[in-house]
Amino acid sequence: MTDHVYPLDLSSFDYPLDPALIAVEPKAKRDESRLLVYHRKRQRIEHRHFSDISEYLSPRDLLVFNNSRVFPARLYGEKKNGGKTEFLFLRPAPKQNHQTQAGFHYWEALVRGKSAPQTDLLFPEGVSGRITRDLEGGRKEVMIALSPDRYKDLFSFLEKWGEVPLPPYIVKRRNAEKILQKTDKGRYQTVYADEWGSAAAPTAGLHFTDALIHKIKTGGTETATTTLHIGLDTFLPIRTETITEHRMHSEWIQVSSETVEKIKQARAQGGKVFAVGTTVTRALESAARGHEMPCAMEGDTDIFIKPGHVFKGIDALITNFHLPKSTLLVMIAAFAGLDTVKHIYAEAIRYQYRFYSYGDAMLIL
Repeated sequence: MTDHVYPLDLSSFDYPLDPALIAVEPKAKRDESRLLVYHRKRQRIEHRHFSDISEYLSPRDLLVFNNSRVFPARLYGEKKNGGKTEFLFLRPAPKQNHQTQAGFHYWEALVRGKSAPQTDLLFPEGVSGRITRDLEGGRKEVMIALSPDRYKDLFSFLEKWGEVPLPPYIVKRRNAEKILQKTDKGRYQTVYADEWGSAAAPTAGLHFTDALIHKIKTGGTETATTTLHIGLDTFLPIRTETITEHRMHSEWIQVSSETVEKIKQARAQGGKVFAVGTTVTRALESAARGHEMPCAMEGDTDIFIKPGHVFKGIDALITNFHLPKSTLLVMIAAFAGLDTVKHIYAEAIRYQYRFYSYGDAMLIL
């Protein structure tokens, strides 16, 4: 099932899916999710549960997590000239665009409805703000003025007043079916999340429990972390006719020298680097650009991993089942081959796996 010709047309990355297979709620226990294991060399599929994943790891291997933490990015406010509106905060605006002033926080955001620059805003607790400029892709730059005595940054304000930025398809389905779910603040977050910055969860990591990680470490497998702060663009479908025309969004990453050394050690002893998710894959492959393997890196990446990409940072991939025509599905096709991915997804559908963010997982070896 090896692809000899790299597909470029977007229609190649489409597939039919029964909406009933789209998970809109998490499993009662994280590691009870199902796990489809695909062995590339043997072209064989196994059907397991995520709690079994330690069986595929050896003491020579390295398991790499994304430690980014989801912040409650959705916030409701009002325009001072009238009318309520909704904000989805994405990331801090570049500092070089502003003079540093205590309590003034500039962020990139999506704003529902029409809002022109210089529109004054009002948020909970009487906090004031302003739309300062238009940005690319329909985004706005928003300034929020917070009292330094009460809030050290926007994260602390959003932690009190913001809501979890669930994927649009989950919100739409829950509203239609009147599903009430109160566990999102805890469950749409990995147990090892540490660095505030993501507007969406690194979903492959949602299946891990503290006990499972302890079991993996006790078995001798080394772990490491990267940071990639996920933007909401991760949910957007590709809208160009060919994938080569698609303009990839950028995300901030950090790959530490400690993680790089652990990768070198795993490779030196014949082990594999297991990426927990497409975000870790994107971070490590970005850090390997122009090199034989990942190097320490901090900053934005706009890498678009598509068929033809030569992987230097990872050897195995843990991931969920992704939306059709998405950059994430294109990345999986680059790693395993498009024909293989179509076969895997067809099997997952046949065996009634749950899809997308709260869905089941697969391991590609």
